[in-house]
Amino acid sequence: MPKIPGAVVRPSRFARHSFARRSGAIAASGLGLALLLSGCGSDYPLGEEQRKAAESNTSSLEGTLTGGGSTAQNSAMNAWSTEFATMHPKVQVQYASVGSGAGRAGLLAGGTEFAGSDAYLKDEEVQRSIDTCGPQGAINIPAYISPISIAFNLPGIKELNMDAETIARIFSGEIRSWQDPAIAKLNPEVELPDIPVTGVARADDSGTTENFTEYLHSVVPEVWTHEPDGGWPDATGLEKAQGNAGVVTTVTRAVGAVTYADDSLVDQSLGKVKLKVGDEFVAVSGEAAAKAVAESERVHGRGEHDIALELDRKTTAEGAYPMVLVSYLLFCSGYEDPQTVDLVKTFGQYVVSDQGQKTAADSAKSAPMPQQLAKEAREAIDSITVR
Repeated sequence: MPKIPGAVVRPSRFARHSFARRSGAIAASGLGLALLLSGCGSDYPLGEEQRKAAESNTSSLEGTLTGGGSTAQNSAMNAWSTEFATMHPKVQVQYASVGSGAGRAGLLAGGTEFAGSDAYLKDEEVQRSIDTCGPQGAINIPAYISPISIAFNLPGIKELNMDAETIARIFSGEIRSWQDPAIAKLNPEVELPDIPVTGVARADDSGTTENFTEYLHSVVPEVWTHEPDGGWPDATGLEKAQGNAGVVTTVTRAVGAVTYADDSLVDQSLGKVKLKVGDEFVAVSGEAAAKAVAESERVHGRGEHDIALELDRKTTAEGAYPMVLVSYLLFCSGYEDPQTVDLVKTFGQYVVSDQGQKTAADSAKSAPMPQQLAKEAREAIDSITVR
């Protein structure tokens, strides 16, 4: 269980008045234990720096903001929560890194004030959110852009070239040896070991999985015939592990293993794949991911302030890396409590600001949002109201 930053003794007025209603919903969504564990600690859980900031800070904002979801966002969320606490010392932001599916379920059940998700809310989820969020439902706000790495454990090899077809054949279980001709053809100068390929996929409902399978199905649908989904198809026979950190840890411990994961979780102990885009092989990076996102369009038929993005997975733009995830903050378009509205809007505006995006880039290797997208995100957050 990850430690949740910002534990407090005194919950906000909103939390006190709605505890009974929300506790059941939280438990149902799988977030209850993680969030309840954050109910202990001091007034300044971040220590002396936060105490000094509180003494000199004039911010009148106070209360507790609870959320959960995307494991890909976790590194950035830890950094955001820490920095936000120094800006607003009387505010605690609690986040449970439990996976995008559980995060969406928590928000839709009314168990949290926001969620992190690597996939935007589907139409039916937006419709369900009306019960919790009011007539305008919930909205998707892009907050975190990161490439998905293909990470492998082959001692002495730190980089391999691959195209979408080869990746799809590896993760469908068709390619079983690292000396397979498809891999060898793309890497003629690499001495590939004669060992089995062990593919590792996510066990939980994952936005990373949905983005990864969407990329494969969009680019090579004749090879990757499974529909994009947050749950990994059992027919592939791959090993499974929980969360981005879980699959990376599994690969780190097993020579010949390979997985897909948010790039922020992949360190130098593992090798990474360069992705064939057009006629070039593009190394994974935040900058390359941002170029791919700049080619995207908003999903049609959504509300004015719902910024769900349709990514162009087939882009051949120079230097773009389209195997990317855009992770969202999911907010209600309206909340009953004015204090909650203030908390949500202030935190949301910080996350999509230049400062918040730089903090995420420094801590999690993410890509700052394109300026136009950031502008739209600020306008959408500003539209959140008391209902």
